[in-house]
Amino acid sequence: MCLLGSFSPRHWLRIGSLAENMPTVGVKRDLLFKALGRTYTDEEFDELCFEFGLELDEITSEKEIISREQGDIKATGASDVVLYKIDVPANRYDLLCLEGLVRGLQVFKNKLEAPRYRRVSPISGDPQKLVITKETAVVRPYAVAAVLRNITFTQERYDSFIELQEKLHQNICRKRSLVAIGTHDLNTISGPFTYTAKPPGDISFRPLNQAKEYNATQLMSIYKTDSHLRHYLHIIEDKPVYPIIYDSNGIVLSMPPIINGDHSKITLKTKNVFVECTATDLTKAKIVLDMMVTMFSEYCSEPFTVEEAEVVNADGTTCKYPELAYRKEKLSSKFVNQKVGINESTEKIAQLLTRMCLRSQATGVGDEIEVEIPPTRSDVIHACDIMEDAAMAFGFNNITRTTPHTYTIANQFPLNKLTELLRHDLAAAGFTEALNFALCSQEDIAEKLGKKISATRAIHISNPKTTEFQVARTTLLPGLLKTIAANRKMPLPLKLFEISDVVLKDEIKDVGARNSRHICAVYYNKSPGFEVIHGLLDRTMQLLSVKPARGEGYHIQAADDSTFFPGRCAEIFFHGKSVGHLGVLHPHVINSFELTMPCSALEMDIEPFLGHTAETRLTHEVPMQEVVIHKFPTEVKSTHATASSKTVFGDLSTPEALNSLNDFLVDKSYVEGFVASQADTAIFDAIATAPSPTLCHLLRWYTHIKSFHGERADLPVVNKQFVLPDTPPTSTDSDEDIDLFGSGNEGDSAEAAKIKAQRLAEYATKKSKKPAVIAKSSILLDVKPWDDETDMTKMEACVRSVGMDGLLWGQSKLVPVGYGIKKLQIACVVEDDKVGTDILEEAITAFEEYVQSVDVAAFNKI
Repeated sequence: MCLLGSFSPRHWLRIGSLAENMPTVGVKRDLLFKALGRTYTDEEFDELCFEFGLELDEITSEKEIISREQGDIKATGASDVVLYKIDVPANRYDLLCLEGLVRGLQVFKNKLEAPRYRRVSPISGDPQKLVITKETAVVRPYAVAAVLRNITFTQERYDSFIELQEKLHQNICRKRSLVAIGTHDLNTISGPFTYTAKPPGDISFRPLNQAKEYNATQLMSIYKTDSHLRHYLHIIEDKPVYPIIYDSNGIVLSMPPIINGDHSKITLKTKNVFVECTATDLTKAKIVLDMMVTMFSEYCSEPFTVEEAEVVNADGTTCKYPELAYRKEKLSSKFVNQKVGINESTEKIAQLLTRMCLRSQATGVGDEIEVEIPPTRSDVIHACDIMEDAAMAFGFNNITRTTPHTYTIANQFPLNKLTELLRHDLAAAGFTEALNFALCSQEDIAEKLGKKISATRAIHISNPKTTEFQVARTTLLPGLLKTIAANRKMPLPLKLFEISDVVLKDEIKDVGARNSRHICAVYYNKSPGFEVIHGLLDRTMQLLSVKPARGEGYHIQAADDSTFFPGRCAEIFFHGKSVGHLGVLHPHVINSFELTMPCSALEMDIEPFLGHTAETRLTHEVPMQEVVIHKFPTEVKSTHATASSKTVFGDLSTPEALNSLNDFLVDKSYVEGFVASQADTAIFDAIATAPSPTLCHLLRWYTHIKSFHGERADLPVVNKQFVLPDTPPTSTDSDEDIDLFGSGNEGDSAEAAKIKAQRLAEYATKKSKKPAVIAKSSILLDVKPWDDETDMTKMEACVRSVGMDGLLWGQSKLVPVGYGIKKLQIACVVEDDKVGTDILEEAITAFEEYVQSVDVAAFNKI
């Protein structure tokens, strides 16, 4: 979390707003300032929003919005009242209306204490009762309810009440698919209420703002053209029964999640509001109900109280809502200080959290803080959420910028680097790269390839929007075949490849699936071209430095696969393990993808060629919970006492060698390669004490390698020796007389120098007699005549009459151009040092009677 101090907080917040897809709340500026008890300039309010974790996105008006979207004519007569468009974090449901926004800002500015919300029983009589029948189980099985008693509405409060419902519907309710909110004038209906489900033909009522009654079937037809309600029809229209809520007199309150009844609609005169939420997710329903009643309970005669309602479930159990549950969490001030990058007292951090509507106090047990989380803060689910609020209250701009204790130089992920290298070389081999969607239909990866969907290990999308995107692809082949089908009119052959991820089920992974990087190539022509695909495999293996051999290299062997033609399929093995297939596709596959010509394909996994898994573990501690803090020794008692300090960088006990190593690590994270290895630990052991802070790069590396103390034995070995022995190896008796370093007497040195000079002279003489390598090129020329009456035989004779030292003419042919005109295509080989293309073209175009132009069609080095 100290990393926050390294960025501009303003930028950090904007990054967050993009990532979260923040909802926007529009409030009238004057009404907002009246509720806040003071006025602000636009700049001051923008800064206040930022401090509170919000963002003032736009300052506009209703008239300006209509003018921008519908034109000036439509905007005539619209309100000029200034509106603030404020971006709110997606999980802060308590800030989606003016009431919650003002309450939060007032508490943040210490002008108001966070209110305590209470559930109360009716002053007289039993609580309102909502009975759920078993028929609702197939559509929306859950429901919760509450009553806002003696509430006072104004036009602004009423508008905010309706807008909050809509904001919640679009946010946590997931467009009413999870939860649907219904609000009713309790004085126009009488309990107990019944929540049941009936066939659409048996449901008849007068819906909101309609003049007559309709049955549910008619309503669904009417609302298909409604710009607002048509988006929710799909939730229940295919169900055999529709959910419906009646009162004790049989009056329809609502048909969730579509429309309320007109009989119980609320108005500015409504004093008692019955709030019901039907849902497919009970937890979400409880949160939504809590938000609705807590935000507007301040307008009740007894502020911040909500009258309970009793819900009788289909199994006979009863529950009282709203829950309005408070819960308490404990955490240490040390945790907050470390994660945020500050150094505040326990009492100060408790005060910061209280400003964020989280009542907090020091317990007196060490640095422990007890935090009370209100029912309005359903976004707080972990200690990290509390820590984030403390950071926000402290002020991101007030966090001191610090340098991380451990940092590394970024390098390209090895798997991506391998992918990029292969892409370039496959393109050089004449194949065109294609990029296809990661999602596809079940048919693409199963039936069309002659397989069963159960055998594909595919990850299924739970609620696909289209049949084209039902599963995550398990193979790249269908995408390439569909690309060929869309480009069948292109000249043959079509040679395509793709290197991308596929997704496979994997029970070992915590998410139950893993990505695997595959390479796939196809060859589509009048003939299958198996030899082309086989050659591409060999070329790929050559690029990967894998030799064709069983065991230690790669080999292919015949295999049966329903995707390929019988007897024309081979399985690819690397180090004895299967990594892919290649072969000629089965005619059934060809026809399934609407192709008409044979096709060969290759697909294999490239991750095994990295030498280790592409998913590298993190080298730093990332605890899932702050329960146990692992204490590691501050000093590494390794081989410092015995390890040699002499290295390839010099004697690391000297400042000069340490400076040399520091310079070496300026742009490197490790001594060798892109991951920690035994080379790092060897150099680490050669350093007696921690480097001086002035050697920043060395200190960064030293701290990082120190964190590997528990994994040293597992680090990969290296071939190169970085640490040198203290003394050279001792010689045996048999080689005592051998002078390995030429340290004999001066006479011997002079004789040795004479012999060396003689041998160098002999080598130079021998080299001078060796013929020099002559650089040659093969050129294919297109020689175009003036018209169809040009004598092509004479033109070719003229071309061949051009003679130069280092020029050799080859074969030629006439190629039709159009309208009866043909061009001469002729090959030649030239010595690069003697003949250039410019000289050759100039000599040929000198025959103006026959030649119009000369173009180089192909140029290859020999």
